[in-house]
Parts: sequence; structure tokens; C-alpha cells
Amino acid sequence: MRRWVKVAVAALAVLGIGGWIAEPYVQDWMLLRSACAGALPSGAVRELAAHGSHFTEAESATHERLGSFGCSVSFEDEDGDSELLLKAQAYTRRDDQDREFMSLFEDEGFTPYAALPDGLPGFVDRFGSLQFLVPCPGLGRDDDGRQRRMLVHTVFGREAAAGQHAAYETAVALVAAASDRLGCGAERLDAPEGDAAPPDPEDDLRTVPFTRAGDSACVRALKGVLPRPSEWRVADGLNAAAPTGRCELVTGEDDENGDGALGMTFAAWYGDWSGRLVTYEGVPRSMTATARCDGETASFALSASEDIPGVGKVRQRELLEAFAADQVRERDCTGLRVTG
Repeated sequence: MRRWVKVAVAALAVLGIGGWIAEPYVQDWMLLRSACAGALPSGAVRELAAHGSHFTEAESATHERLGSFGCSVSFEDEDGDSELLLKAQAYTRRDDQDREFMSLFEDEGFTPYAALPDGLPGFVDRFGSLQFLVPCPGLGRDDDGRQRRMLVHTVFGREAAAGQHAAYETAVALVAAASDRLGCGAERLDAPEGDAAPPDPEDDLRTVPFTRAGDSACVRALKGVLPRPSEWRVADGLNAAAPTGRCELVTGEDDENGDGALGMTFAAWYGDWSGRLVTYEGVPRSMTATARCDGETASFALSASEDIPGVGKVRQRELLEAFAADQVRERDCTGLRVTG
């Protein structure tokens, strides 16, 4: 009789544990604990899962010899279907990074993107993914003597509530996880303070009058060279830690057809991959410049509207040179060359 009682109690205990494990919130906890090398901040990820939905699937894979790490998490949408919440991919090999950059920067590099706050070594690409490029002291230098780096991009699913600060918290945690898995040894990144969300590259530019833009990097670069500065507005997209940046300037007013405003875009790209953006069949394009930064190519270019009053080709070249020279000083680069 006593033996039967013990068996019954043990069976009930097993059933109790099984029932506890079957609870949806416990399953969420277990899934998040194991997802993405266990690095996901559960609070932030739960914020990204719209409507408090449950998580349905997590995948993770590390290929250290190939220099790649990837993971993904899915969740349940309003209709009960499984939807992608987030997906991250990291690369430490140059070929993989170059392929990623060249697919993002089409049209001679002047594709939409959004700048991240100063100090974050990345940007938001035209698809809305957060891209981070970090040095890897743990991997040393490559055969060409260049510091090896790791590129990490994180994309949030279309049903995820990614337009909030939780996206930053999640992305920097994924960079740390990838660095640990691939032996990168990158310094830990911090999410920006406050509740700011990553910007949307498709949003209209938020410009301010050039003469009231304070000591922004774009003003610093072009002040004293830009003609009639009071007639221009500027959007500052420069970030000294990022692999790309730009200054957008507009003048005039749009009419009912969206015409009328004129503009100039000054762009900078850092890394040997960028040389292909400013050359054609090995010949430098007009209104471009190059330099050497940290042992690699840095490339600069200007794209401008036709027939801007008082800003002909000679003045445009002067403006490009001023922009590039300022970037060269800021990043301690050498060997600036400008092609008019």
C-alpha cells in the first residue's frame, strides 16, 4: 500500500511539472532563455512582440571557422500565425561584409539610410535593419594588415513593434552575443539613453536652418564655404563611429508637384569596399575624393541638383573638398585626393 502511494505521489509530481512546463508563459521563458546564445534581454524582446503575443520558435547557428553567427525568433501574431520577430546575422570575413555593403549602397552609394546616435558604430539601412561594424581585437589583423572587424545586422519583422527603444537594447545585446561566439572581443555597446527609437530611413528628412544648426558636424565642415548659408537647411547624418555618414542640404520650396527645392548631398564611406562607389572601370568619378583612414580607403562624394544658383562646378568642388578635409581631420586620415 505504501509503495502504491509513493508511486502515485511521484506520478502526480511529474504531471505537475509537465503541466507547469506546458504553460505558455513558461514556454516563452524557456525559449527566450536559450535563443540567440542566451543573450536576448527578455524585457526588451517582450516589448517588441506586439500585443503581448507568445513566442513560437527560435533558431541559432554559429560557424566559427566561416566567421558567421545567426539567430532568429518568431512570435504569434493577432491571427495566431507564426511571424518573424527578429533575425540577426554576423560576419567577420571581409568577403561577406563587402557583399553586404555593396548590396546596400547602390546608385553610386546615394541610397536611403538613417544615422544612429553618436557613439554607436552603425546605421539604419534602406530596409530598416540596424547595421553595426565593430573592431575585433580578439581576431587581430588580416593578411593585408587591416584590423579585422565584425558586421552585425539585425532586422525586425514587419509585425514587430520595432520602432521603440527596445530595438536598440536588443540589437546591442545581439552584437555582444555574436562577438562572444566568434571570438571578436569587441567592446560592449550601450543602448542610447532615454526612450529614443531607431529612425526610419523612409521618413522625410528633418532639416533645420543652416545658420541655426549650432556646432553640428555638417556646419563645422561647410561653414565659410557654403554660399548664402541663410538660404539653406541641413540634416546632419554624420557619426564619427559609423562606417558611413552624410550631410543633406536643401534650398528653395517644393511646389504642388514636389518640384522646386534644390539640394546637395555630401556622403562619406569608410573601408576598402567603398572604393568601388567612387570609380568606374578603375577611373575616379567626378565630384569624388579618397583618403586613407586606419589603413583602409575612405571615400567621399557629392551629389547635387542641376543649376543651383551660385553653386557651379567650381564651388561644388570647393564644398566637397571642405567636407572631405573635415572628415579627414576628425578621423585622423591622410592622403586626401579630390576629383573635380
